Amino acid sequence: MSVFVFIDQADGHIKKSSFEAAHYGARVAAMMGTSAEAILLGETKEDLSALGKYGIKKVHTVSDAALNNMEAQQYADIIAQAAEALGADTIIFSNNTSAKAIAPRLSVRLKAGLVSGAIALPDTSNGFVVKKTVFSGKAFAHIRIDSPKKIISLNPNSFSLELSNGTAEVTAFAASVKPARVTLVSVEKVTGEVPLSEADIVVSGGRGLKGPENWGMITDLAKLLGAATACSRPVADIHWRPHHEHVGQTGLAIAPNLYIAVGISGAIQHLAGVNRSKVIVVINKDPEAPFFKAADYGIVGDAFEVMPKIIEAVRKLKETA
Repeated sequence: MSVFVFIDQADGHIKKSSFEAAHYGARVAAMMGTSAEAILLGETKEDLSALGKYGIKKVHTVSDAALNNMEAQQYADIIAQAAEALGADTIIFSNNTSAKAIAPRLSVRLKAGLVSGAIALPDTSNGFVVKKTVFSGKAFAHIRIDSPKKIISLNPNSFSLELSNGTAEVTAFAASVKPARVTLVSVEKVTGEVPLSEADIVVSGGRGLKGPENWGMITDLAKLLGAATACSRPVADIHWRPHHEHVGQTGLAIAPNLYIAVGISGAIQHLAGVNRSKVIVVINKDPEAPFFKAADYGIVGDAFEVMPKIIEAVRKLKETA
């Protein structure tokens, strides 16, 4: 009996959210008096033994080039093989795009109860109860899993890391790799940018910037802070910015440590995608903008006056650091 963690990777590198899932899995394992093991599919450039710092005791790999790109049916089948062979009864994912495709399929395969979007360690005082957010983050639900096998996907940036000096054992798992049902024809990637889903800091703009020609103030601040850039839905809809930058209920849900919103009113649909941010800073000239109610810090002022001053202050701070 063990806790099993899926380690997600892209281009041979482990995704940041998987380190959080690994440590969460190790903490769950400690609660249950067992060990945490992990599985990684595809070829990797990482030192997998370093996962021991997050509490993982053993990493099982299926190093097959055919698995470098995630195909949900294929991944679910291999993870199920490993979970059954190794006696894992609790499987942990990070609640990202991969998990949303794999975990439900795995749940059916293993007849396992699934809770997606967990934000805390399970409560085992009365069964096995997992806390998650519901209604776009406006409420919490406590869900009890009664099945022998359990699957939890952890919301990114919701669980703090505590590193140790541990080293994980790395071993190959002899999986039966079935041909993928979906064939990847081509990949078009945006280069030179911080991926939104992995970013610690996000600078986002809305229609208050008045036009795409003014977006330089967003990108300038983002570059200084090492941040990703994002936008509201109207900005993407009118093609000021690409749709992959759209955050909100109908776009990407993110949870950075710092979210800076410039010229965004803060409609409920936008808030649903960013309300898990640790700190929210709002810059808007309308003092009645709804976003101020959700902000940790707010600046009432014209973005065209405020942003240049912030950019200059950050630039000077970096020069003297």
